[in-house]
Amino acid sequence: MSWPSPNHPTADEKKTLGKGVFRKCDGCDETRPAEDFEDNFEVCPSCGHHHRLKAPRFRELLLDDGQLETWDDHLRPCDPLSFSDGKTYTERIAAAQRSTGATEAIEIGRARIEGQPVAYGAFVFSFMGGSMGSVVGEKITRLFERATALKLPVVLLQASGGARMQEGILSLMQMAKTVGALERLRAAGLPFFSVLLHPTTGGVAASFALLGDVNIAEPKALIGFAGPRVIETTIRQKLPEGFQTAEFLLEHGMIDLIVPRHQMRSTLSRLLAHLGGRRMNPPAP
Repeated sequence: MSWPSPNHPTADEKKTLGKGVFRKCDGCDETRPAEDFEDNFEVCPSCGHHHRLKAPRFRELLLDDGQLETWDDHLRPCDPLSFSDGKTYTERIAAAQRSTGATEAIEIGRARIEGQPVAYGAFVFSFMGGSMGSVVGEKITRLFERATALKLPVVLLQASGGARMQEGILSLMQMAKTVGALERLRAAGLPFFSVLLHPTTGGVAASFALLGDVNIAEPKALIGFAGPRVIETTIRQKLPEGFQTAEFLLEHGMIDLIVPRHQMRSTLSRLLAHLGGRRMNPPAP
């Protein structure tokens, strides 16, 4: 009878605690142990490519002690149109809640970044592509409204495919509602720091996402209303190289900064100290 070599894991060992699990980087195609990405907040140690990072890890990365005092987590989506695409909308919501552990595609609340209080929000892209339905729109509206009442700056991380089709026009109405709440925040002289992750598209990009007092993007994030393939198919023209990437938008004046993930906390801290520590001058009537 042959025995497994002590230098080579058995099949059972490979299944335990990530042993023997490898991942390929989407940027450089290098294969590395999965923990190399996980320990580095999903940034490739070789090429710096930013893979998608889940909302709980962003809390760990950005917030003091990773703590978020959540607001309005009791809000739950319903099915106003009795929508079905082979599965009912209610079934899809339940499946997303089970797989993500989140109640909706965004979390909001109060937190601190290097001691500075903020109203904080982050999209949960794994929840139906971070799509914005009535509850997501309501929570973003409340984020701006509570920040206005409490005189807090807002930091909002966006990663979204846009409006949620299962709610039809009710989803599109959230664009106007959220922007209205943002304008009331701005009238109160409070800053909004918009952090654009990959991807930020659709109704989210077309409403509040690019209306920050400072618009910050992660490297190579896709940012725009429709994806490049959809636009090329529609206009039947070849788009410029790098179209709708963070780098393209920075070059054309659409965003203010591109910040690598590991520098995001310190960058937000400096911006908060500069703009968040005092009220900005409200616009003239």
